[in-house]
Amino acid sequence: MKLEDFDYELPEELIAQVPLENRSASRLMVLDKETGEVEHHHFPHIVNELEAGDCLILNDTRVLPARLIGLKEETGAHIEVLLIKQTSGDEWETLVKPAKRIKKGTIVTFGEGLLKAVCTAELDHGGRQFKFEYEGIFIEILEKLGTMPLPPYIHEKLDNQERYQTVYSRELGSAAAPTAGLHFTEEILEAIRAKGVQVAFVTLHVGIGTFRPVSVDTIEEHDMHAEFYNLPESTAKIINETKANGGRVIAVGTTSTRTLETVAQNNDGQIIAESGWSKIFIYPGFEYKAIDGMVTNFHLPKSSLVMMISALASRENILNAYKTAVENKYRFFSFGDAMFIRPKKKGN
Repeated sequence: MKLEDFDYELPEELIAQVPLENRSASRLMVLDKETGEVEHHHFPHIVNELEAGDCLILNDTRVLPARLIGLKEETGAHIEVLLIKQTSGDEWETLVKPAKRIKKGTIVTFGEGLLKAVCTAELDHGGRQFKFEYEGIFIEILEKLGTMPLPPYIHEKLDNQERYQTVYSRELGSAAAPTAGLHFTEEILEAIRAKGVQVAFVTLHVGIGTFRPVSVDTIEEHDMHAEFYNLPESTAKIINETKANGGRVIAVGTTSTRTLETVAQNNDGQIIAESGWSKIFIYPGFEYKAIDGMVTNFHLPKSSLVMMISALASRENILNAYKTAVENKYRFFSFGDAMFIRPKKKGN
């Protein structure tokens, strides 16, 4: 399959720059994955789409305030450091701007010396390994000095940092939010539970690679970035009970989906408690073993995420739905509107 097969025209003004004042005020496109038919709603309608006996799987990762602005100790030059992955102890893999100014041994200070970083290795694509030095608790210092690492297509300042976190976020470790979850409020989750739907959690820490474009013409040659996931015993139990009773498994977001399908792929279709690193690449031809439907946002053209949802609802259905979304001026990407890829009703 060719990269061009997953392209679509998107006017720049449809890229949402700020979140809506009310999380659940976003629109919801419902796409029937079998027929390709599209319906237009607002997000609270998701409650009507779920049925007693279903389970809803959410990613409870929390975004680190991982963007730091510091000074190169030697010259006083401003340096931007984005934390990507903790490699061991106080060592982190980072992205640096401007990278050419940072060599092995360079020292960068943040917050008038509250935090100090020594470059221990030069990596590819502007990456640098840093060892951080500080007194106290690293996360508390990070929350004081750092800001949210918003995606590169968002140019507006985010006034309320919590709006780039889901209301159920709790496991610190992501470089980006699992944005399909941003639409949910406590009230909507309460209404879903009241309907007899079980709500359960997985953790997948989203890496910055989620924004890296697919750079190969033949998509089968694409190499996915690795992301840490954890599927707890309690969630495995709920999913297995749901399946045994004929209920549907609905994943919120591509990150929850990646977690569930990684575990299923590792265990011959079985869902068990497991943690590890996922490099799963889902594109048309992939056979879903864990999920039936998905709540998701509208994704970048030619991205691995468009390929993933095309494997669930067919490329033709997805591209037709996206064309309809553009015509109807839906808001796109992280702070944009949502889509529900509707599976068959129970018993159908």
